[in-house]
Amino acid sequence: MRTISATEAKQNFAAVLDSAQREPVLIRRHGREVAAVVSLEEFERIRRARIVKFQRFCDRVAARAAERGMTEAVLEQLLSEDDAAAPGH
Repeated sequence: MRTISATEAKQNFAAVLDSAQREPVLIRRHGREVAAVVSLEEFERIRRARIVKFQRFCDRVAARAAERGMTEAVLEQLLSEDDAAAPGH
C-alpha cells in the first residue's frame, strides 16, 4: 500500500487516481494518515460487505425479538403508540 503526503496527492492527483486502481493510496497530513483513495471496484466490494454484515445483524435482532414474542402486530402497536406520543399529535 502506497502512502503519500497530502501535498503530493494534491500536486499529482491524476497519478494518485491511477495508483488507486492497483492498490489503496493512503494520504498523510502532518505525519498521520487521514484518508485513503481506493478504486471504485474496491469501494463497492467494501460497501457490499458492510451491507451483508448489517443484514446479518438485522436478522439476528429479528430472531431474538421473535423469540421474545415480537410479531408484526405487536410492532405496529408499539409504533402507533410512539406516533401518538410524538409532539404535534
